[in-house]
Amino acid sequence: MQKTLTKILVFALALILLGAFGIQTTPKAPEVDVSQTAMINTMVAAYFETQTASVPLATPTLVPSQTPIPTVTIVSSVVTFPPPPSLNIASPTFVFAPLSPLATAVPNLPAAGSGSGSASGCYNLAYIRDTSIPDGTKINSRETFKKSWRVQNTGTCPWMYPFRLVLLSGEDFDAGQTTVLRKQIEPGGSTEITLELTAPKKSGKYTSYWQMSDGTNLFGDTLGVSIIVP
Repeated sequence: MQKTLTKILVFALALILLGAFGIQTTPKAPEVDVSQTAMINTMVAAYFETQTASVPLATPTLVPSQTPIPTVTIVSSVVTFPPPPSLNIASPTFVFAPLSPLATAVPNLPAAGSGSGSASGCYNLAYIRDTSIPDGTKINSRETFKKSWRVQNTGTCPWMYPFRLVLLSGEDFDAGQTTVLRKQIEPGGSTEITLELTAPKKSGKYTSYWQMSDGTNLFGDTLGVSIIVP
């Protein structure tokens, strides 16, 4: 069908061109039929419509729209903490109880460490051994020395810090109000107690006896010290 239309179109164009330039193929050309001319024009128009319909229409390409990037807003928050509460801590108050005066000499005292001492309420003391300056040790005149004993709490109450040894009889060796405990001793516990003493000025043998005091009452075994000043 398409080839037939092409031939008719070529033939019609040839006729038009011959007519335009006045070329006559024969001495007497017949007149062109109007109906034939109209038919040719219709066929030419149909041909162009067919060619137009055979060409596929271009499909429009959609350009993707860009999605706007959301704007991130950073909000900085400042946290304020309340100031710490002030602590009003009262300083501890220490109350020192006055020490009782030295005990006076007691006649007919038992031998030191004999275990014949008496208890006072829940307090008691047992002598174990000497740990320094055995009896009969020579000490120079006015020389300072330390006498120590190992003892045990045989009572039912703990010994407290202010407990001390007090002089029962004999030479005081310039001991004065000496506190000997440095820690609390529980019942059944043992410890070493020490006196700082000074030898007398004159030559001779010197002996003294001491006993533990809770500040009011004496208790436990007597503890002795005996030296020789040459």
